[in-house]
Amino acid sequence: MQAIVITAPGAPEVLQLREVKSPEPVGNQIQVRVRATALNRADLLQRRGLYPAPPGVAADIPGLEFAGEVAAIGSAVTMWKPGDRVMGLLAGGGYAEQIITHERLAMPIPETLYFEQAAAIPEVFLTAYDALFSQLELKAGERLLIHAAASGVGTAAIQMAKLAGITTFGTTRTTSKLALLDELALDHPIDTSTTNFTDAIHSLTNKQGVDAILDLVGASVWQGNMKALARKGRMIIVGMVGGVKVEADLSTILRKRLTVTGTVLRARPIEEKISLTQQFQKHMLPHFDTGKLRPIIDTTIDWQKVPQAHQLMEENKNSGKIVLRVN
Repeated sequence: MQAIVITAPGAPEVLQLREVKSPEPVGNQIQVRVRATALNRADLLQRRGLYPAPPGVAADIPGLEFAGEVAAIGSAVTMWKPGDRVMGLLAGGGYAEQIITHERLAMPIPETLYFEQAAAIPEVFLTAYDALFSQLELKAGERLLIHAAASGVGTAAIQMAKLAGITTFGTTRTTSKLALLDELALDHPIDTSTTNFTDAIHSLTNKQGVDAILDLVGASVWQGNMKALARKGRMIIVGMVGGVKVEADLSTILRKRLTVTGTVLRARPIEEKISLTQQFQKHMLPHFDTGKLRPIIDTTIDWQKVPQAHQLMEENKNSGKIVLRVN
């Protein structure tokens, strides 16, 4: 089969289409003919040699999600048959014509969606679902601040939070992305190129602050986050594009009784990923057919042009997902 291979750590040009061995399913595994995959910032880090794949996963083929058709099944598979349309999470290897995955990590593609749309769902929607509901335990009526709200995870979080009756606040530093946030019915968009987000939160909440923060930025917003959180507020850190090191005033965390959590999805045990996949499939997947949830795609690019796709993401020009269409 063909796959996009990292030929050496470096710039986008190190990604090249190569012939590699096709994976064969055994036991509870299914083999999927990949029709589309999508970019994530972890792919960029892996390409640079800064985010190695977990043990047992191809070190030189990036890609954390897939959409395609079941091509073959292992001897113990009971959930799928060849020809079924499926999508799901991967620990790596998604930039390839074929992948193998545990049958319980695959989800049916909603009937109303085509492969490119389906490929834009798994990583961002499951990451956001896990952060908002499994870890932050958000409830209807609470206030949520989403940093980098026009990103893939951000747009997924807005939609699911709105569905759950949560009031949403979201930041972007790019004025042109405000139109998308308005389209998604974000309650309170904040343009950080012109406005201090902490001041905006205090003004919009009558100085009460927000109950929770989904932080997709990192160090550069830490100090503001501490001020924006209400008493007993919770924050989960998912991304670090704004830096990794902070100087923290621990007295603020103690005085306000704050909870700060970090999370990563890729290296979790398969049992946790299966549980997350099944919960998402039960509670959220049906809403794609009704139109209450939808994948947000910025650009769809042929996978042979993957260096251009990586460059687009590195320049932070995308709103929503960048999808790769596989042969």
